[in-house]
Amino acid sequence: MTTALFDSWIDRYDNWFATPIGQLVRRYEAELLLAFLEPQPGERILDAGCGTGIFTADALSSGAWVTGIDLSAAMLSRAVARGGAHFAGVCADMCALPFADNSFDRVFSMTAIEFVADGARAIAEFNRVVKAGGRVVVTSLNSLSPWAEERRHKAATKGHGLFEQVHFRSPEEMRHLISAPCESRTAIHFGKHDQPEKVPAIERAGAALNLETGAFLAVRWNKT
Repeated sequence: MTTALFDSWIDRYDNWFATPIGQLVRRYEAELLLAFLEPQPGERILDAGCGTGIFTADALSSGAWVTGIDLSAAMLSRAVARGGAHFAGVCADMCALPFADNSFDRVFSMTAIEFVADGARAIAEFNRVVKAGGRVVVTSLNSLSPWAEERRHKAATKGHGLFEQVHFRSPEEMRHLISAPCESRTAIHFGKHDQPEKVPAIERAGAALNLETGAFLAVRWNKT
């Protein structure tokens, strides 16, 4: 995939999260990320596929030191601009991380692995650079959700460049990529066109039922 495709999405990506429904998506995705990652002050954390740094801010808010990597230099530039003194940006491929073994206390990747055909290779790299006992959290677009079906439709009928590149995976498929014992959970049980005031109740119901059909899929494990 060319980085030019991501470069062209910088403003659209950030602006979407500023919409009413986008703000709710960001809220519930960030809540699940932090619940799984549990970042601690002073830790060294890798954000693999950091994009424009929207979710990097959540790890930084814990007082951790975060290194963000992304293939898109333009997206990375936006992340550096908003990251602050505890953030360092590196233009790199998550399937060939330019870091020594056992470099980070925690590693997370937010909705980036779906743009990697060989997901197992990326997982292996995350495991390589995290310390023994360290936490890894990988999130992705869930193939079982109505959001994924809509995105597949846009790719097939409207030539949507970004969604044409996505490798949607189910919770089971994601767990299969990981050799260690892991836990998965989904969020974003509401639809893109649901009324914002109804979203909290929909999310509570989806979480209570532990549904695997939420649009946002998160998997976590500790390196043994």
